[in-house]
Amino acid sequence: MAYQIQTEKGLVNRGNWYRLKECMRRAEGGDRITIGFLGGSITQGAVAETHTTCYAYLVFDWWVKKFPKTAFTYVNAGIGGTTSQFGAARAQSDLLSSRPDVVFVEFSVNDENNDFFKETYEGLVRKIYDAPLKPAVTLIHNVMYDHGKTAQEIHQAVGTYYDLPCVAMKPTIYAEVEAGRIPNRDITPDDLHPNTAGHALVASVIIAYLEKVYAELSKEEAPPKAMPAPLTDNHYQNSVRLQNNNASPVLDGWTADLTPQRLVLEGFRNGWTAGKQGAKITFEAEGSEIAVQYRKTITQPAPIAKAVVDGDEKNAVILDANFDETWGDCLFMQNLLVHGENRKHTVEITLTQTHEDDASLFYLISLIISH
Repeated sequence: MAYQIQTEKGLVNRGNWYRLKECMRRAEGGDRITIGFLGGSITQGAVAETHTTCYAYLVFDWWVKKFPKTAFTYVNAGIGGTTSQFGAARAQSDLLSSRPDVVFVEFSVNDENNDFFKETYEGLVRKIYDAPLKPAVTLIHNVMYDHGKTAQEIHQAVGTYYDLPCVAMKPTIYAEVEAGRIPNRDITPDDLHPNTAGHALVASVIIAYLEKVYAELSKEEAPPKAMPAPLTDNHYQNSVRLQNNNASPVLDGWTADLTPQRLVLEGFRNGWTAGKQGAKITFEAEGSEIAVQYRKTITQPAPIAKAVVDGDEKNAVILDANFDETWGDCLFMQNLLVHGENRKHTVEITLTQTHEDDASLFYLISLIISH
């Protein structure tokens, strides 16, 4: 069934269109253009019937059809169950390395609506917006369809501060669900992930915004102002991942996973594994922010570890690899240090509990640091 939504309400912050108009003009002239998407499972295309029916591909296809003289490249860097904190750490490898001209960022149902994620999101936005190629950035705000939960408030505050276009599903699709005109099960099986029909609606809101920009292509747009000072403390713009291809921790009972990573979605790569109680891995890392990323698995039982920073056993953090969800294994991030001293720190991760019938090894994916 075709539902009517007020797509014009989706543009919750107009922002500056200079970069986007420049990309559209280049596309009209036949220049090669790369369209990139960075986000969580909705961007990845979860629940859509095929990869070509997810919102990201439908938006990409708008560009292809709108500018038939141009060769377009599609970069989908969506990974389910991940936040802007991880996005900031992987933006360079998974997105910016492809030199995108246009970028859509989507994390509003993955981030919590709090100051921590406002800071990680700003770090991600600054990293992309200030990249050497100066891509045109649009922020996408999705929503939970049962109660309207979203991090749109903090994300839109960042978008407004940087004068970026913000496109939201709460005043468009969710408004119709809330009013009873769209049954939520017609567009989502779980109130989080749009199904194929839901993806089409999300794409329609974004495309309506793109059509609006295109309709005003002949109007000159003032270039964006210089990058302003950060809105938050901005400790996450320079986040980096330490993995076995760029770090050499001291291994005692741990083994590096040297399986090549070919795709963005092959997240359990370039890390370290262990399965014996007492196995220890020790990093030296410099920064004020430290997070450990490990696999929480539905293949159970699985080992349990603890992480200790600078020998502070009293504040050891438990890393339980047993996942209490059923949808699949998770690239879980656990903060170890937030707004700490910006200096060299020691991080020790030790397996503290194993089981005779463990069904999987403990997989340490990366240590993520920033300052």
